[in-house]
Amino acid sequence: MLDEPTNYLDLEGALWLETYLAKYPHTVLVISHDRGLLNRAVGHILHLTDQKLTLYAGGYDDFIKTRAAQRALQSAEAKKQDARRAHLQSFVDRFRAKASKAKQAQARLKMLERMETIRAPEDAARTVFTFPEPEALSPPILRLDGASVGYDGRAVLTKLDLRIDQDDRIALLGRNGEGKSTLSKLIAGKLAAMSGTVTTSSKLRVGYFAQHQVDELHIDETPLDHLRRARLDEAPTRHRARLAGFGLGAAQAETRVGQLSGGQKARLSLLLATLDAPHMLILDEPTNHLDIESREALVEALSAYSGAVILVSHDMHLLGLVADRLWLVAGGRVAPYEGDLDSYRAGLLNPREDKATKVKASPPKAAPPSAAATAPADHPPPRSSHDALKEMRAELRRAEARVDKIMEMHEKLSAKLADPALYTAARADDLAYGRRNSPKSRRVWPGPRRFGLRRRHGWMQPWLNRTHNPDFI
Repeated sequence: MLDEPTNYLDLEGALWLETYLAKYPHTVLVISHDRGLLNRAVGHILHLTDQKLTLYAGGYDDFIKTRAAQRALQSAEAKKQDARRAHLQSFVDRFRAKASKAKQAQARLKMLERMETIRAPEDAARTVFTFPEPEALSPPILRLDGASVGYDGRAVLTKLDLRIDQDDRIALLGRNGEGKSTLSKLIAGKLAAMSGTVTTSSKLRVGYFAQHQVDELHIDETPLDHLRRARLDEAPTRHRARLAGFGLGAAQAETRVGQLSGGQKARLSLLLATLDAPHMLILDEPTNHLDIESREALVEALSAYSGAVILVSHDMHLLGLVADRLWLVAGGRVAPYEGDLDSYRAGLLNPREDKATKVKASPPKAAPPSAAATAPADHPPPRSSHDALKEMRAELRRAEARVDKIMEMHEKLSAKLADPALYTAARADDLAYGRRNSPKSRRVWPGPRRFGLRRRHGWMQPWLNRTHNPDFI
């Protein structure tokens, strides 16, 4: 029996546990919010809701699909039953007082009484996170040049040459003890560099969330007390709105932190970390106390967030949906990881095969120049996937801005056309002007000079009369 066994494991430990449980020959009962564990290590899902237990075959994704289909069917059956009830009740109301139809009306009334009610499934309360949007800064927002960092004069990481831009989504990979949290503290400004230089933007604001911060909250105070201390000049209504934006309602806002659940404490810590609209958000195991719905909400919030994100997490689902760059922390160094999460996972599960693959894939010392190296100079080298991704994101922002502008124009035109005063006789000239100057009317006749013709030609006069008619569109 395991209750949240992956909460304080690193990625390697979580993957080992998945493999062990999948091969374990006896019964396992596990409570977990780790989607990867529930997909790869269990064969059934036992769901508790409305004081009832329901058993589903398969992993978590299969459970979600099956439950969604059942809820859709239940909702459709409830609608059919409501329509049937309304039809029977209508017959009873119409013919109850009529002697010739009284028996039929009484029979339908009994059918209504015997009918077992089918209730439509209630929509679960959706968990949300609302991160404030920071202003844009010129890249890079942080740069490390030959930096080293450690504790008590002993370096843990050395020769750090790294750059972070505001649109980066970076996942830190590596075993426990390699220095992922140390690097996070250096980037967050909580540790000073022992050597080298750390260059940051003058306006840079950093939000830092670590798993131990949940335990550092004041357990005798309420979430409102925490916000009052951090924002003395804000009204209580604003404090409550901020808490609601992180899924903490009116009841939780005035509850002592010591009585809140682990997930509610984590949401409060995330709120405090993002209070100043940081340009860079550093999250060290943010999902340890969050349920699956809250994890999905965190993914959505991070995807919409316009600042940089540095992630340390054993949640492969979170890393796969949020991170687009991978940094491997190993051997006292930090370097980009060229593979993807699947290859990293395969390397952790089969380290010997991974090393053999890397050795086999490495080119010999006397290898001839590649085709790319001997290509003509007029062919630029292919861009990295990171540069291509940044360009696509920039194009996406431009497209969204164009759509917003078009929608704004559409709303203005709709409001103008919906004004009844526009169609009165007093504003007939406005409509006529609009028709004469519409793009369609201007494209009807390109102009006589284009064809070397003159307006005085008699055969052109009917055409000119038609295009200058106010009623012509």
